[in-house]
Amino acid sequence: GETSRLTNLLFVQMGFGVDQHGNDARNADGSGGGATKAAVRAVRNAIEFNSIPGVIEAVPGGREEMLISVKLGVPRQRGSMDPMEVDLNEVAKVLPYGRLLPIEVVVGGLSFNTGRVVRELGDEDDLAACVAACVSIGYDNGNQEGGESVHMLHDTKDGV
Repeated sequence: GETSRLTNLLFVQMGFGVDQHGNDARNADGSGGGATKAAVRAVRNAIEFNSIPGVIEAVPGGREEMLISVKLGVPRQRGSMDPMEVDLNEVAKVLPYGRLLPIEVVVGGLSFNTGRVVRELGDEDDLAACVAACVSIGYDNGNQEGGESVHMLHDTKDGV
């Protein structure tokens, strides 16, 4: 079938999240690991102080048809060029409604040393992870022209 794409962009918000105990290990139940906690906090930070009541009228089909795009900048794994692991199912749980597009994870964010190890919290070292998130919402206008073009760009001048 056709793939939805965010052609009409309505809202873009950035956020960041930190996990001072950002170990690579997963929790006992198999969740988390890597930069998951920081990624969840980043997405929550991007949306938590916003209200978008007009989306019901602005998006054809209302909240059920609203598309959500999430891009995460995640620190590199130790000794690798790849980003730390993120449990994308945990990140998706932060978003209360809409249709989530595939989450994009790129190398970014920041890892840093905290100077302390808290073994009771599962720390193996003093590495912390900071993740940056960009959350965008909008809809697909159904116009398949323009190929891979994602959305219309707007100039900063009014009326352009």
